[in-house]
Amino acid sequence: MALHFVVPDCTDAAVGDVIRLTGTEAHHASTVRRVRVGETITLGDGSGVWLEGTAQDVTAAQVNVRITARRVQAGPETRIVLVQALAKGDRDELAVQAACELGVDEIVPWQAARSVSRWSGPKAEKGRARWTSIVREAAKQAHRAWVPTVTEVVSTAQLAERAADTRMLLLDPWCDAPLSGIRPDGRDLLLVVGPEGGIAPDELALLEAAGAERVRLGETVLRTSTAGPAAIAVLSANLGRW
Repeated sequence: MALHFVVPDCTDAAVGDVIRLTGTEAHHASTVRRVRVGETITLGDGSGVWLEGTAQDVTAAQVNVRITARRVQAGPETRIVLVQALAKGDRDELAVQAACELGVDEIVPWQAARSVSRWSGPKAEKGRARWTSIVREAAKQAHRAWVPTVTEVVSTAQLAERAADTRMLLLDPWCDAPLSGIRPDGRDLLLVVGPEGGIAPDELALLEAAGAERVRLGETVLRTSTAGPAAIAVLSANLGRW
């Protein structure tokens, strides 16, 4: 399988053009992955443009790729959005990485009441940048034409506002409605995953009042690092993506 790179400024590239990889991308291609002249490489802008090309010149500072094919992949009709509560350690980061590999379309960091980790001020900017980097690398590994966006961290009140325009699904291991029974109805699916301590009762009440639905994955209780990815797999099958 050809190596894949995300190049945001390649949107308008056409067959015959030369795209230049520089900086860390060039180093990764030439030194880490040892790309050779004549090797096939794929490139994307992260917004649907997919390019195939051949390495023309390879140095540690720059890799030139001549484009041989181009296509544009349409975005999904129904988007899957993961609202991931901030969690201690790297559990939220593990969830973000796996979610991207599994096909999530947007990631929303959530400052839940029971989140041990707290994002505010410069830490919020640093945290979002960290998640964005994780998503970018996971998208490259998964050869995704669309790279998920990472929004600013939201409060529970801000999250409730999104229920009006989406179908909000709250993962709750204690309810009876199975996630596997969810079928698309034209609205984007917004999947809410709580922190290790679960979603607080007042948060559940607020989100349900805004129109959210409680759903469960199965008979067991999953950790916050695995619940989101598992749910995305179920929804992907229901949407016919898999």
